[in-house]
Amino acid sequence: MDPEQHEQMEYAQRRIRQKKRLYLHFVVFLVGSVFLILINKILKYGEAYDWYLWGILAWAFLLAIHAVNVFVTNRFMGRDWERAQRERLVRKQQKRIAALEAEIRASRPLPESTGKVEPPKKKDP
Repeated sequence: MDPEQHEQMEYAQRRIRQKKRLYLHFVVFLVGSVFLILINKILKYGEAYDWYLWGILAWAFLLAIHAVNVFVTNRFMGRDWERAQRERLVRKQQKRIAALEAEIRASRPLPESTGKVEPPKKKDP
């Protein structure tokens, strides 16, 4: 498998995991909403006020954010966006490294090399 196919497989697996988690979140939301309603209405916990509506509304908002993240944000900031950002950051880092190397060379020039390798000097005992 060539690197391009491997990258496509990883991307597909990541998208499948994201969607699977979203669907699981939706199912848990439905079960949890029914549970909140049962607690409030059937078990009469805090029956003077319909607090379950606020809980369901807050949870629905979080579910909506999750769905936007999976279906909208990921589409605009998907694999191509990640690649472009990675390449931009690598270029920026290379420019910084080149600037630092130039600064080091300017502040401390290396001695000229004659090409001959001298043996290490022996110390007298």
